[in-house]
Amino acid sequence: MTSGQRRSQWSGVPLRDRQALRRDKLVAAGVALLGGATGPALTVRAVCKEAGLTERYFYESFSDRDEFVRAVYDDVCSTAMSALTSSTTPRDAVERFVTLMVDDPARGRVLLIAPEREPVLARSGAEWMPTFIDLLQHKLTRITDPGVQAMVATGLVGALTALFTAYLNGRLATTREQFIDYCVDMLLSRASTA
Repeated sequence: MTSGQRRSQWSGVPLRDRQALRRDKLVAAGVALLGGATGPALTVRAVCKEAGLTERYFYESFSDRDEFVRAVYDDVCSTAMSALTSSTTPRDAVERFVTLMVDDPARGRVLLIAPEREPVLARSGAEWMPTFIDLLQHKLTRITDPGVQAMVATGLVGALTALFTAYLNGRLATTREQFIDYCVDMLLSRASTA
């Protein structure tokens, strides 16, 4: 390497790995922008600037802005689902979800608020909701009637969505621990009284 030349950040990284790393950087930038406190400031140019990449690399992974927005949303939903499926107790599930969605409010706003602000996500949100309901329904093993299980799971997901959205928007004046305790109590009491 001659004087004046700089080594590329991608030097020595195989092409497929470079593409995956760039895609990950773009998705992370998308989470930050789509989940920003002031709402989605998501343009291709803004994403590239946030990721420190050129538009060429954006279009290497995504055909357009809409595909990108859906990919960001799907990434957040998949991460949330993974955390929930690996939890062992209702408290563990709530704590993992709080860690993901409240401790990282941008991620929480992508999951819960972005579908209201981004028309392209209206369908994605509706497609993911049954997955979260099914997951909870299968955890309600004390309820033997499948119809009642489905109603309880649907009601709990709706209530938790409203609670987490209000918490993220600052409309609930409560501590993190109080919030977790309330969500766990709601899950346990509803699951055992149905």
